[in-house]
Amino acid sequence: MARTIQSLERAAAVLRLLAGGERRLGLSDISSAIGLAKGTTHGILRTLQQEGFVEQEPASGRYQLGAELLRLGNSYLDVHELRARALVWTDDLARSSGESAYLGVLHQQGVLIVHHVFRPDDSRQVLEVGAMHPLYSTALGKVLCAYDPVAHSEVAEVAREPLTPHTVTGADAFETTLELTRARGWAADVEETWEGVASVAAPVHDRRRMPVGAVGITGAVERVCQEGVVRPEIVAAVRDCARAVSRDLGAGRF
Repeated sequence: MARTIQSLERAAAVLRLLAGGERRLGLSDISSAIGLAKGTTHGILRTLQQEGFVEQEPASGRYQLGAELLRLGNSYLDVHELRARALVWTDDLARSSGESAYLGVLHQQGVLIVHHVFRPDDSRQVLEVGAMHPLYSTALGKVLCAYDPVAHSEVAEVAREPLTPHTVTGADAFETTLELTRARGWAADVEETWEGVASVAAPVHDRRRMPVGAVGITGAVERVCQEGVVRPEIVAAVRDCARAVSRDLGAGRF
């Protein structure tokens, strides 16, 4: 039997520990749990931190999983599997909402549309699979930025140019938008990307409860909103769809 590499085994033990139980752990907690001296444990954590697999909270000094690990984890879930799991539910979403349904994933510094269901009417429409949408102004993008640390770091490098008079471009205002998205579980774009167009989106999670995409609808403001506010029945339909896809990916109930 081939010999294993002890340092890698120890690093894996640290990552497994941080992946379960408490969200953040201190050095003493980690060294005690894996049965190593503090100095050895600190060396492992420092190396993992340099590679982006672990992050340290400045205020408390506690450790948590890093964004680079999330990036690698996301690549484990093939986009084709995500799309396959979402096919039936996005069809249902388009029918129930009467609007176009989209499934998007993070790609570089934008949202890649990997599935698009046409609005269920006889209007002329263009398939947008493969299109790139902005991270900072669309509902799909806001959801990804709110739940995915990698997307959040990517959007920080994007010049948030105003696409319409309603686009949120300021750093503080954008962070407030993301906080609101996390608090209510969905995001909206009311004429922030295209004038006269509104969208609503919610996050899709995998079996590890990690964000792997976003699902949503897009349509004319007068249909999606009422008196400037997104219709609650549309929000409910989008969130139900996102939960259904997440359950099919093994995420369980949210």
